[in-house]
Amino acid sequence: MTSSYTLVFDLDGTLVDTAPDLITALNYVLDREGLPPVPMASARNMIGAGARKLIERGLEAEGRTVSVADMDRMTADFIAYYADNIAVESRPFEGLEAALDHFAAQGHRLAVCTNKLEWLSKRLLDQLDMSRRFAAICGADTFGVQKPDPTIFRETVARAGGDVKASIMVGDAGTDVGVARRAGVPVIGVSFGYTDVPIAELKPDRLIHHMRDLPAAALSLMKG
Repeated sequence: MTSSYTLVFDLDGTLVDTAPDLITALNYVLDREGLPPVPMASARNMIGAGARKLIERGLEAEGRTVSVADMDRMTADFIAYYADNIAVESRPFEGLEAALDHFAAQGHRLAVCTNKLEWLSKRLLDQLDMSRRFAAICGADTFGVQKPDPTIFRETVARAGGDVKASIMVGDAGTDVGVARRAGVPVIGVSFGYTDVPIAELKPDRLIHHMRDLPAAALSLMKG
């Protein structure tokens, strides 16, 4: 039996396929500005740096820039709409729940470390009946820093009651690899998430293509 670890998960594109509801919210905001919708396929890789950056990328796709005041208003509109429609189509990735059951049965702690706002993260996981699985759910506003700043990782592990020296990051993008490297912990990359740079190019310590492979990847790092 391996000693207890803390597995820290990114949320969007790692735990949950949130793209459908995020892009619907983005297109709601763009439509209000008289702009055409962003196609789902191309928009998936715009996700991951928060609502404001998602809107900026959506505007860039149309060659548009807006004032800070307009961006503030659009971001507020986005968050209000998204909060009311946060789990219409968003679902956990296939195999996730079985993987989380496995870790819980082994006595490991589970936590969420995301650049999504904490209250939105909790609302999403509440609606998917997943919040109870995590000892801590921390977002971009929880500690005042975002990934890849290692403070958010360390504080998330601490809030979960874990030890950074016995922790693993699981994520889909450069911010996740970056936060793990800066915190000095191993990282498992998932290839099915949202990133403009393919996760394999970022050289995570392990790379998985399905959540069924997560327990074995984590165990190899724990033993290593």
